Amino acid sequence: MQSYEFVAWDTFGNRHAGVQQAGSEDDVIASLREQNLTPVSIRTTANSPTPKTQTIRYKRVKSHDLATFCWQLSTMLDGGLGITTAIETVATEMENRYFEACLRHISAMLESGTPMSECVKEYPKVFNTLACAMIQAGERGGSLSQALQRLAVYYENRDKLGRKVKGAMAYPIFVVVFVVLIVIALMTFIIPRFQTMFDMMHGKLPGFTKGFMAVYHGIASNAVYIVMGLAAVVILMILYGKTKSGHTRLGRIALAIPLFGKIKLQAFVAVFCKTLGTLISSGVSVLDAFDILLNMTTNEVLRDGIRQTRERLTEGSSISASMAASRFFPDVAVKMTQIGEQSGSLSEVLEKTSEYYERKVDALISALLGLMEPVLIISVGSIVLVVILAMYLPIFSMSANG
Repeated sequence: MQSYEFVAWDTFGNRHAGVQQAGSEDDVIASLREQNLTPVSIRTTANSPTPKTQTIRYKRVKSHDLATFCWQLSTMLDGGLGITTAIETVATEMENRYFEACLRHISAMLESGTPMSECVKEYPKVFNTLACAMIQAGERGGSLSQALQRLAVYYENRDKLGRKVKGAMAYPIFVVVFVVLIVIALMTFIIPRFQTMFDMMHGKLPGFTKGFMAVYHGIASNAVYIVMGLAAVVILMILYGKTKSGHTRLGRIALAIPLFGKIKLQAFVAVFCKTLGTLISSGVSVLDAFDILLNMTTNEVLRDGIRQTRERLTEGSSISASMAASRFFPDVAVKMTQIGEQSGSLSEVLEKTSEYYERKVDALISALLGLMEPVLIISVGSIVLVVILAMYLPIFSMSANG
């Protein structure tokens, strides 16, 4: 005999769930039908809703995967498919095994009678507070499918904007790494070959070449200490960033960096408007929305701006007046929010404002890339020119003397 968990409905639409001993699944179905119950789900107790993800290594779930899940689930619900069957179907198509296990566990929890909003809260690393709040609002308002659609659009836009910002930040790193690799290659393969020839000249070198070689020897003989010093600086910066004052100060410095800080700030405003508009259109209260927005960034300067705005809201101010009083948000965002409040179409206006700032981020990124390309060319060209002059000036001097 095997224990089977079942979920069934009676003729009056009442739900029945329990555990029954039987020789097979067919025996359970026959027993339920004898009681005038229609079986919905039957599974062995070994498949009861337990957190199976504990046995699977955690893997970060990307925004693209979450958007795909929301779109597919919304489409299936609109098509009349049961939510547990829909989630199981979506789970089979997920390449991320951890996400697949999460969805299967959520499906099992749903069959046991747990609301979806409570199920997703079991996985805070996958479904953030925004997703949980929107799903809960969709359940309460009977519009879960629409909430999932809004969530899918949000994830797609966040993924697109995030890739743009990361690309902008990665380009300068690429430039620096490329220049460092050029310097290492020159110091390792080119300069030592000339060093042998210079030794044969018994120190009769031009002043520029002597100075260059002195710098080269200084770097080469202290390379280990230089690397250790740089590593120590990085470690100290990381440790300092973990303190409250350090985290705040580094956040302020990040926003003060020319061009990069502007990209980061305007990208945040775009995400802020998009998130606030999505939450409001989903039926989430304004104060709850600002609580969720606080968790959307780790930069303390940005969090302070949201926190000050929320404090004004609790005092009875409008959203636009609260944003203006915080003296943090750009004038365009404040004015557009005010227009949205006055016209009764706040979520739509916030969506348009988000698109406006996304276009500004695109323009800044294009300007940054346009600036970095000549910087890369000039940097590499300057390094190569200095090396060539330093290496070939002695040869030119010998030719002139000869």
